[in-house]
Amino acid sequence: MNDIKLALLGSEGAGKSAVLVRFLTRRFIGEYASSTNSLYHKRLSIDGRQLNLEVLDPCSQGSRAGSILEEPVDWADGFVVVYNISDRTSFLNAQNILRQIREARVDGKGPEAAPPREMPVPVCLLGNKQDLCHVREVCEDEGRCLAQQNRCLFQEVSAAESYQDISNLFTQLIRQVMEQLKHRAERRRYSGSKSMAKLINNVFGKRRKSV
Repeated sequence: MNDIKLALLGSEGAGKSAVLVRFLTRRFIGEYASSTNSLYHKRLSIDGRQLNLEVLDPCSQGSRAGSILEEPVDWADGFVVVYNISDRTSFLNAQNILRQIREARVDGKGPEAAPPREMPVPVCLLGNKQDLCHVREVCEDEGRCLAQQNRCLFQEVSAAESYQDISNLFTQLIRQVMEQLKHRAERRRYSGSKSMAKLINNVFGKRRKSV
């Protein structure tokens, strides 16, 4: 059974916890702020494969924060970055979070940077509170453009109104994570095979020279 680890990141008031609870339980919860990190567990089946899903919901990342938490960046296999379409500040913070994920995990500046030719870390940019379109501050094209720049999934949803859109998006992200984990395993097997072949060649090569 595969273990998949996701982290949700976003500003306070973006509704990331509501998005997560909607996905995990189908229920909608109102806004609440937590001063502690929460780790959720769920077993699910995707494409016939049984998965152990862990989702970290850390304290909201404030717009004044210089950097996002190191723990979720180093720990997670994939990320959901949430902003509120009726709050431009939360969108700018999401942009900052995406940049930091890219620097830490894709561009090769951090301890968990992807090796050459490694697939970029799976990320989903999620514009929440679509039901508040009448007070929208971030247009959908802006979110889509930001997602394209960062090579990540994108969708606007309403945690208050729809379970299916959120479920579909999480499923897409988990599929990407599964594909990347498979890719990494194949690279390790290939690297291990090359190392073993080199070792055998060195051993038998030396023996032939000494005969």
